[in-house]
Amino acid sequence: MNKQNSSNKRYVIGMDFGTLTARGVLVDVSDGTEIAVSIQGYQDAVIDTMLPESGQPLPPEFALQNPQDYEDALEGILKDLWRKAGIDPRQIIGIGIDFTSCTMLPLDRDLVPLCYDPKYRENPHSWPKLWKHHAAQKEADTINRLAHERDESFIKRYGNASSCEWMFAKILEILNKSPEIYDATYRFVEAADWVVYLLTGNLKKSIVTAGFKAFWDKKSGYPSSDFFAALHPAMEHVIEEKIGTEVCDFSSPAGHLTERMAAATGLSTSTMVSVGNIDAHISFPAAGASKNSTMLMIMGTSLCHIMVSSQEILIDGISGVTRDGVLPGFYGYEAGQAAVGDIYNWFVSNAVPDEYLEEVKLRNIDIYSLMNEKMARLVPGASGLLALDWWNGNRSLLVNSDLSGMLLGLTLSTTAEDIYRALVEATAFGSRMIIEAFEQNGVPVSQIFACGGLAFKAPQIMQIFADIIGKPIKISDIKQTSALGAAMYGAVAAGKGNGGYDTIFEAARHMTKPPHVVYEPNKEYRETYDRLYEEYRKLHDYFGKGENPVMQNLRQIKSSCCKK
Repeated sequence: MNKQNSSNKRYVIGMDFGTLTARGVLVDVSDGTEIAVSIQGYQDAVIDTMLPESGQPLPPEFALQNPQDYEDALEGILKDLWRKAGIDPRQIIGIGIDFTSCTMLPLDRDLVPLCYDPKYRENPHSWPKLWKHHAAQKEADTINRLAHERDESFIKRYGNASSCEWMFAKILEILNKSPEIYDATYRFVEAADWVVYLLTGNLKKSIVTAGFKAFWDKKSGYPSSDFFAALHPAMEHVIEEKIGTEVCDFSSPAGHLTERMAAATGLSTSTMVSVGNIDAHISFPAAGASKNSTMLMIMGTSLCHIMVSSQEILIDGISGVTRDGVLPGFYGYEAGQAAVGDIYNWFVSNAVPDEYLEEVKLRNIDIYSLMNEKMARLVPGASGLLALDWWNGNRSLLVNSDLSGMLLGLTLSTTAEDIYRALVEATAFGSRMIIEAFEQNGVPVSQIFACGGLAFKAPQIMQIFADIIGKPIKISDIKQTSALGAAMYGAVAAGKGNGGYDTIFEAARHMTKPPHVVYEPNKEYRETYDRLYEEYRKLHDYFGKGENPVMQNLRQIKSSCCKK
């Protein structure tokens, strides 16, 4: 009998909602073996120039999505997975969900997105704001300034500077720019929590999204109503009126599949669904990282640095620290870079010579493979170039989306691969800055794991990261890491009595695999990279800490020109 057709087998599904696609995996609960994979792209993808249907132009720095894409992917992937696997749907005991965050959407009293209502559809503030929506920077600045003026303790947990990507900056932006949408909103929710609601009929606020993106703390809860009233009078009771006070542990079940969702997907109402999670955080145990002082780098369009430690230390510039926010029993830390793979994509889309494109066609390879191959022939420092990796602003440690990229040292002999390698090195320097910030503040990083598309597809890039960071980087043989992490939490939500597991540590022992590749630092390059890194640090501080605000000035000039 085929493994997947054995009637006593139990399976779980993990769904990972990314920026452009949703990915689902169906895995064997007993050992994590991947039985089926399903991927579905979003029809409207990232909405950043105009609204669908009407074509209404969007302001600068907007990044929206269509919630219908989430619904279509949810039903389509769940249906596709069990059919591909050829199993009885009743063998699927659990489903886990993760999402890019903070991706938030306003809902009406029926928990329906406001953008579905014809009355609000042409108002861009009624649509979900994707994590990389950066139009709320002024609101983030206001939150940070007020928090420091009032000496609010919560801001210290977020590196003393919250991001424009997070929940309350986006809510305040809606209130400032479209108060009618604020008034019409019954609940502002994370997309992860809404998708779990679609599955179960229960709206559950996850400890992960609340803790890392919405100022919630296990001891003190949300900031006080006095703080929110000082932020804006209409927000005095925003928690009770627009957010909800209940916060749920992400290891707990959110509920069973509803009859409607079971009918739509062919699954069983006995299937349990876990509380939602964030894509980067849920990857941690799936990648094999489950010990104290371990960091996971999730490397894709952006880069998230997820860390666990037995101690809580408040570090300037990191994205946050939350008790039990990554693994139960540990303090979870988050930091990150707002663009990594996006920078490489920008380069190959805009700056590759025609003859390189011809070479790609002749050799039948992709342009990334060619550029990685060419840059790997260069030795560190040979190009004479140095870059700052702020093409999408700086998430950590400066927490400023108004910063922009820079390339220094260009000459008439500079080649495309020189520039490409300088950009890759800049992103690795940015990661080294973050790692050193942890260690200099007393949070050691004893081992580093990596996952995501870059970790699997670009060995040349991973070697540069190891060389610059100066630590080995371990990579497991799991390509859909976030989806597997979601599946593991689906198994925990189901519980041991139903064929799953009672803890994520137990699930990790059975469902993950050890690293299959380890990138060791090249000691020969250490001295050169140390010298380049010192120059990077100088540029980082000069342009990023206020000595020369030219990047913000240029952005203001650009904004004023766009309004004319």
